[in-house]
Amino acid sequence: MRRSLHGKPDPIDYKMKKKQLTELISLESTGFLDLYFADESGFSLTPSVPYGWQKVSETESIATQRSQQLNVFGLLTRGNKFESYTKLGSNTSANIISYIEDFKKTITKKTVIVLDNAPIHKSHEFLLKIEEWVSSGLYIFFLPTYSPHLNLIETLWRKIKYEWLKPADYYGMDKLAHATENILRGIGSEFVINFECEDCSIICV
Repeated sequence: MRRSLHGKPDPIDYKMKKKQLTELISLESTGFLDLYFADESGFSLTPSVPYGWQKVSETESIATQRSQQLNVFGLLTRGNKFESYTKLGSNTSANIISYIEDFKKTITKKTVIVLDNAPIHKSHEFLLKIEEWVSSGLYIFFLPTYSPHLNLIETLWRKIKYEWLKPADYYGMDKLAHATENILRGIGSEFVINFECEDCSIICV
């Protein structure tokens, strides 16, 4: 089962931005720029289970526990280059700005970060930083509204929650945090996504 969105993107804006995103992917393929898909995701002791099996006349249940949430801000390329920042509790716009400021130190060429329109990405403080980042060769590309399927890092969150984390990892918050951190460190080596084989809604050239 998948969660659905409350609205739909404006068709004109969607068509224009999808075309622009496809062009950015083409420029990345030529080596002209680096393109990172970025987003936040939370991990708690309530497992993500998209489907399951049970014996006839029996009911399988999933135990849930109150817990803090481990929030991850990640930046991922189609080639599985990955950077992440973790925090217990909610992220604020100031947190995201500080993460991007730190990430900026690692760039070696013109770099574009793809983001959705979450309020923490559109705050007054965040928008003020964009012009400053441009002067350092770092650009922000905002996706059309209600279009999470255009952000390839959503595939990563799905892989972690539905495939790579195991039931035993939910026995406690410390164990979950440790397992999640191990996966994050292994992205690009032990954990790899072939985006050409994934069901993407953009052209992976």
